[in-house]
Amino acid sequence: MNVTVAPGSGFCFGVKRALKIAFEAARKHDGQVATLGPIIHNPQVVAKLEEEGLSVVGSLDEIPRDGTLVVRSHGLPGEILERALERGMSIVDATCPFVKQAQDAAARLEREGYRIVIVGERDHPEVLSVTGNLREHATVVEGPESVEPLGVRGKVGVVCQTTQPMEHLRAVVDALLPAVRELRVFNTVCAATLERQENALELAARVDIMLVVGGKNSANTRRLWELCKEAGSDAYHIETADELEPAWFEGKREVGVVGGASTPHWIVDEIVSRVESM
Repeated sequence: MNVTVAPGSGFCFGVKRALKIAFEAARKHDGQVATLGPIIHNPQVVAKLEEEGLSVVGSLDEIPRDGTLVVRSHGLPGEILERALERGMSIVDATCPFVKQAQDAAARLEREGYRIVIVGERDHPEVLSVTGNLREHATVVEGPESVEPLGVRGKVGVVCQTTQPMEHLRAVVDALLPAVRELRVFNTVCAATLERQENALELAARVDIMLVVGGKNSANTRRLWELCKEAGSDAYHIETADELEPAWFEGKREVGVVGGASTPHWIVDEIVSRVESM
């Protein structure tokens, strides 16, 4: 079998930056160093960070007052950061710069009097970090079908979860436009996400099977798998080489592999080696 890895697979800029900051914090700071939730959505990388001394907690109460909070790549709501400072914790900010742009865009729109609509997954930590940095309630929509029942009117400002497909943003904007008096849109979709999706689709069109590699809790990886499936590809979402099933490859000659934005290259390489050895 021939195995081809899609260009741009593996860690994106924001993830590389967050991990560098996290590893340095674990080495430099005394006491407990922790993230509130996993710093990225990849269990294997999170496990390696824990070996280096960076723990994952579910609440600030699990971090002592002399501890250090590393802000995950998805960002955190402002009220949580304020509570951490009030408790006397040190804060190391590893928020992805593109997520920070989405936070700033939403806050700017709110200051200028717009009702905020966020295109994304309601419970995703990135979306929660954007809504958690606003004074008023924001409306989160996953697609155009959610717009009409909300009765959104007046001045509306739109931002997007950075890992959403561009077509989701376009569809929501098209649905909003006839219903509102004024519409302002900040395109906060990450360019690296778009490029990765395009590369995955291009590769899926010319191979017999696609392996989409990344955490099962990773939104961008899951979306890569969905796009490949929607395009008619025989696609599988896996985290590690141990999930590979020989039956998937019967009668297949060309195999495509794409890694999500939080997928390390060593996992992709391991999967490629395992497939080539079949």
